[in-house]
Amino acid sequence: MNAYLFPGQGSQFPGMGKDLFDTNDEVSNMFHQANEILGYDIASVMFYGSEEDLKQTRITQPAMFLHSIASVVAAKEKFFPAMVAGHSLGEISALTAAGALDFESGLRLVSARALAMQEACEIEDSTMAAILGLSDEAVELICSEIDGPVSPANYNCPGQIVISGSKEGVTAAIEKCQEKGALKAIELKVAGAFHSIFMEPAQQKLAAAIRDSQFSQPVCPVYQNVNAQPSVDPEVLKANLLAQLTAPVKWTQTIRQMIADGADKFIEVGGNGRTLITFVKRIDRTKATESI
Repeated sequence: MNAYLFPGQGSQFPGMGKDLFDTNDEVSNMFHQANEILGYDIASVMFYGSEEDLKQTRITQPAMFLHSIASVVAAKEKFFPAMVAGHSLGEISALTAAGALDFESGLRLVSARALAMQEACEIEDSTMAAILGLSDEAVELICSEIDGPVSPANYNCPGQIVISGSKEGVTAAIEKCQEKGALKAIELKVAGAFHSIFMEPAQQKLAAAIRDSQFSQPVCPVYQNVNAQPSVDPEVLKANLLAQLTAPVKWTQTIRQMIADGADKFIEVGGNGRTLITFVKRIDRTKATESI
């Protein structure tokens, strides 16, 4: 069974989507439509912008969504998902690719999410850090012992977890992880503490956007970050998508559940085509992988 995976922030690159734009009329029309929906020339930023331009949350999220859905459109003759999942922002791409959202609704939701998250980052000084070489349980315990808000944000694969919280909390957790033998514990260059309590203001703003979006039953199960479980129920999909902003991305658990449910090939759609299948290989190296 083919499982399609959609990446989030971090997989962007300068020039993304230009080859699709130049060779596929349907994709070209989609980019023009995106420019109109967003009110600025997202295509030019993607095609000609710098890495720094693409790192802005309000740009990154629509760009990643657009690139993933354009990739689906370009490869539609061989896009037959038995199941889908998306990492963080990628969950909206997965929902759109599976037909739970139409393109315009998905893009508007991504844009609203990006702006709400960027605004939330400006309210309070917060950050994230990558921890390599410790078990999930060890990192969870360290976070629980820190005096200050810090918690797991992304369970990417065994031995790789991202934590999120206040500057002081994350700094203290980094030091503790290093003491406990982490191979690497390093602060990330991000706008703020995604997937933590610091995103509660964004969650409040996104609630209205999700409520106003028309969700349909997808063509296949969507495995969601919050609980690593599949659903085709529009109301469940909406509730879990909203909860995702302040909850950790359970990616390791998601891939394991997809495998338990019969996935034997994982196909990453959009972005640099490497991030998520690298995680898959570290979770179960026996599974076939591919990129679109």
